[in-house]
Amino acid sequence: MNILMTGGTGLIGSYLIPRLQKLGHDVTVVARDLDKARKKLNGHVALLGGLDGMQNLNACDAVINLAGEPIADKRWSDEQKKRLCHSRWDITQRLVDLIKSSDNPPAVLISGSAIGYYGDTGDAVVTEEETPHREFTHEICARWEQIACEAQSDRTRVCLLRTGIVLAPTGGALGKMLPLFRVGLGGPVGSGHQYLSWIHIDDMANAVIWLLNNDLRGPFNMVSPYPAQNEQFAHALGHALHRPAVMHVPAATVRLMMGESATLVLGGQRALPKRLEASGFAFRWFDLEEALKDVVG
Repeated sequence: MNILMTGGTGLIGSYLIPRLQKLGHDVTVVARDLDKARKKLNGHVALLGGLDGMQNLNACDAVINLAGEPIADKRWSDEQKKRLCHSRWDITQRLVDLIKSSDNPPAVLISGSAIGYYGDTGDAVVTEEETPHREFTHEICARWEQIACEAQSDRTRVCLLRTGIVLAPTGGALGKMLPLFRVGLGGPVGSGHQYLSWIHIDDMANAVIWLLNNDLRGPFNMVSPYPAQNEQFAHALGHALHRPAVMHVPAATVRLMMGESATLVLGGQRALPKRLEASGFAFRWFDLEEALKDVVG
């Protein structure tokens, strides 16, 4: 396939691209900073400086839309919230417009989202049918998904990636945790009882390829079948690193440091990949500690 990808220099995209290339697909990455993208991707992929000059996507068989400013990198000021929203909404709208303008549109749009779509759901088991809590993470994801679904037609199917915490050797949420955990200063956060739904980067890439190759559409929880509580996750990460993980971080400290975005750490979702498993997708990584050992070893 000829695949157009946004967000190709991010955690998921940079891992997914070589997997797609090994399968014989041609990937073109849309990037704002072409020099940075060349260095990040080692010059082994076609690059496009933007979508403004394009009139349609007739030459594309599929679109994988992973663009979006990292949600946890900065405190959520009003301006930062706008950046988080529009870094996702605007490029998705542009892709949808190009798909609609195509005489021969891509067969599939695989578009990013997150399990933050559901908001903080406590201990409740969350499948794709769960009614969301209306908070900022839901608002950003709901509009993101709504825009992507505008591309749905009898010639283009749309798949939505409601992604959890992606475990990878570098970057992402795990990358932020590792420095403290490596020196024995990691541990549970807040009550430690909040659920953390995770997925190994291998399973994440395989699941995207699964959606690419099968006649599926709609939202998919991109998470392992076995979510863990924050305390369990901290202990498993400490064990994988052969370090203690008992330095509890009080919720008040997290709120002081992160402001409103503390909900990303103090809240959570006990999400299950119901629709992925029902479609026949087989996970490789079920055990959290084995998955962590693989990515941090």
